[in-house]
Amino acid sequence: MKKFRKGDRVLVLDDDFGGVVAFAKAEQITILTDDGIEITFHQNQLIIDKSFTVSKVEIKKEPTPSRSKKRTVSRKKAAFIPAVEIDLHLHQLVKNERGMDAYEKLNLQIETARHKIEWAIENRVPKLVFIHGIGQGVLKEELRFLFDRYTQIEYYDADYQKYGRGATEIRIRQNLPVD
Repeated sequence: MKKFRKGDRVLVLDDDFGGVVAFAKAEQITILTDDGIEITFHQNQLIIDKSFTVSKVEIKKEPTPSRSKKRTVSRKKAAFIPAVEIDLHLHQLVKNERGMDAYEKLNLQIETARHKIEWAIENRVPKLVFIHGIGQGVLKEELRFLFDRYTQIEYYDADYQKYGRGATEIRIRQNLPVD
């Protein structure tokens, strides 16, 4: 049985990323990826990265709602993996929006979404939820235009009970046939 300790640098088997062990409970190991996302794995899905040592781990507590953003990864049950949430409200993206016109604001939101999609494809994240709000629907339509540019993305309105009409969920198909 492998023993993972807080602060161990680990790599994810069958994937191209790793992180630092945030905490370990029984066979479930939660790591903090280099992108700052907490993901929980079964201990058999991880190996210790012997080429790298960590002397101290600090996990910042964020003022968030009581819902956790932890993900349990199971390749066989990908449909049940919680989606990574990306809030595209402008006050979440910049400290001060003064001096920005509507075009710059929308462009920043779309570029943030595009960057997160590319990150998810690269790191094999199967689901994302973009929280865009209701407003006049301009951002929602621009997001859908962006999603249509990716052949491996399916999108639809996110869970109404959780987000209302202000969010869109995307699923990224990871194994597309090569032409």
